[in-house]
Amino acid sequence: MADQQLTPVDAAIDQLLAQAMSVTGRQTVALADSLGRILADDHRVPADVPPADNSAVDGYALRARDLSAGKALPVSARVPAGHAPAAIEPGTAVRLFTGSEIPAGADAVVMQERTERTDAGITVQAEVNEGQNIRRRGQDLSAGDLALARGTRIRPQEMGLLASMGAARVEVSRRLKVAILTTGDELVEPGTPLEPGQIYNTNRFTLLGLLAAAGCEVVLCETLRDTREATRSTLKRAAGEADLIITSGGVSVGEEDHVRAVLEESGELALWRLAIKPGKPLAFGKIAGTPILGLPGNPAAVLVTFLVVAIPYIRKCQGATHYRAQGERLPAAFTVASPSIRREFVRARKEVHDQRVAVAAYPNQSSGMLSSACWADGLAVVPEHTTISPGDTLTYYSFAELLG
Repeated sequence: MADQQLTPVDAAIDQLLAQAMSVTGRQTVALADSLGRILADDHRVPADVPPADNSAVDGYALRARDLSAGKALPVSARVPAGHAPAAIEPGTAVRLFTGSEIPAGADAVVMQERTERTDAGITVQAEVNEGQNIRRRGQDLSAGDLALARGTRIRPQEMGLLASMGAARVEVSRRLKVAILTTGDELVEPGTPLEPGQIYNTNRFTLLGLLAAAGCEVVLCETLRDTREATRSTLKRAAGEADLIITSGGVSVGEEDHVRAVLEESGELALWRLAIKPGKPLAFGKIAGTPILGLPGNPAAVLVTFLVVAIPYIRKCQGATHYRAQGERLPAAFTVASPSIRREFVRARKEVHDQRVAVAAYPNQSSGMLSSACWADGLAVVPEHTTISPGDTLTYYSFAELLG
């Protein structure tokens, strides 16, 4: 098959997203255990947040109209945070702390650094305006508003927002069950001495980390032996246990690449070979009705294709409403002299060059070099049929954004 028949990256992602089926089932989890999960319900605000006007600073509540030059206001009360205040006495000030509820009748708070306190009270040494340093009731959330929509992936900030509404437990979609199948008789587990011809199973652990970061549940993790029948039987067994099968290797054109052959013989091969670099030999199909995503075998290509192609598909299967990274536009600090018909995702990181932030590329972009991804912080995109010179603007995706 000629390279001109490769599927463009965007078309491949669109095809996968069109076939993504959201998981059924939900769980109730403690808020403390909700990080990375997908909300199964809309969350509306049960009561105003904050529930009452409160002070943004340590200082004194007062009525702005009671102030006059050089006049001391006696301090009539002290209100620590967490205590309900009485109404302010006209012509006085009330000692407050950050988070203290504003006494009825007070209309401003003066920072303690802007006052001088004597036995007679406080003298204000700054201009005071009504509403100053007051956080109004409902300033963050108003009762009845939609705070978080179904399909939102819970990050630390969503955990805090849910806590502010009093949610101790939340309904989330169940985790996507994924089987990891690495291929190759040459693979051995770390901790085992290498015999001639053997290599350590790098991809298994890269995928375990990626799937954990993506909030998935790994239900099967095995190495496929290089025979057609072993590949077929293991894939069918995995199909009965998982919502999605992810393989690494076995989808290229070699005589020992059995995953693609089994899909063609015993399942469905809907997509094969992408116009992406690294990672051209990528396949998508089904076996026994279960989706299978066949990633390349080279370690860096596994990482790149998972982040670029697999993550959007996984997010949609999880029920998330946002599943595509936006990236940022930055100048390049590297050169690509020869254009390619494939879109290249360069392992890169942001650096300061000539007093501005630019994207630097790792010198060796071999698909077998995973160390390049440890040096990098993300991926820079070199579009098809494009050369890059220093200063040219390109799109950069951080690893953190790609993982969502």
